[in-house]
Amino acid sequence: MPKSKVYFTDLHTTLQENLLEKLERLVRKAGMETIDFSNKFVAIKIHFGEPGNLAYLRPNFSKVIVDMVRRQGGKPFMTDCNTLYVGRRKNAVDHLETAYEHGYSPFSTGAHVIIGDGLKGNDDIEVPVHGDYIENAKIGRVIMDADILISITHFKMHEATGSGGVLKNLGMGCGSKSGKMEMHCNGKPDVDRNVCIGCGLCQKNCAHQAIAVKNKKAAINANRCVGCGRCIGVCPSNAINPTYNEAFDVLNRKIVEYAEAVIKDRPCFHLSFIIDVSHYCDCHGENDIPVVPDVGILASFDPVALEQACIDLINRQPIARGSYLEKLERTGDYFNDVYPHTNWKVTIEHAVKRNLGNPDYELIDIH
Repeated sequence: MPKSKVYFTDLHTTLQENLLEKLERLVRKAGMETIDFSNKFVAIKIHFGEPGNLAYLRPNFSKVIVDMVRRQGGKPFMTDCNTLYVGRRKNAVDHLETAYEHGYSPFSTGAHVIIGDGLKGNDDIEVPVHGDYIENAKIGRVIMDADILISITHFKMHEATGSGGVLKNLGMGCGSKSGKMEMHCNGKPDVDRNVCIGCGLCQKNCAHQAIAVKNKKAAINANRCVGCGRCIGVCPSNAINPTYNEAFDVLNRKIVEYAEAVIKDRPCFHLSFIIDVSHYCDCHGENDIPVVPDVGILASFDPVALEQACIDLINRQPIARGSYLEKLERTGDYFNDVYPHTNWKVTIEHAVKRNLGNPDYELIDIH
């Protein structure tokens, strides 16, 4: 199998070319404009950042991609799905407000923001995968309705998956609430009785009569519960939560199979930014100083090659002084050093098994 092409540029600029112009040149070289965008809906999948965390990508980068798509006749929109955990992106209203606060609005990017799985995270489509772990992936309906998908990923570390790269952005990021629970959990949600207000919304929205409210407290019958996660989405007091009991290796493989559902059978293009590489994910309400210096921007049609290239480049960097990584014993694999209980290689191995791409790549530096 021939090596996949991954295009790379560092962050140096000149008086003749700023970073945004350099990004456009990178994307042109990588071939994004070979996609037929004419009159096509184009989902641009990006993480808008959790409030309090300042490491999310600047919206200026997204505007470059939006403008390129529009010039090719496409109809781009920015998108992400709601979170399973408590935060400012758990429903579409708060999620939109967060995106706007962080600069992701039609006025700054030239594209509207549409939350991929609806108001409460329950608007999804079951996409057949027939994987080792996932039979039908539950993907945000808006994302699956798009004709073309472009992913823009802020590459960083993650406490559950080791690396937080393009495959996680696609798989976990595009899953609806019930999809996210399927990836994270092999059990059923649980009710925190100290937080439950007994409103009965969970009971009303349960299609399987698995929830009963007694003495103003909800209780879930695990024998009837199918783990759809709808109760999590409708609970106004955040009293219902998943158990997060899936082994990390299995979680990574499930993410891959969800990514497969997102990208198969339609044109896709992927960008990764290796900047502000914190050991915290952008889902955190805080970020620490980067563990390595900023590296650059990468682009490819192959998400597996892109993932591998990002990991290799990060592992070749000097360690940032004063960073969390500097305090640890090091093996040369920074991701394993920071989170030794995770194994990012499982993600690559399973993605290869599922024919999502090729980890052997040619890195083409456009200077």
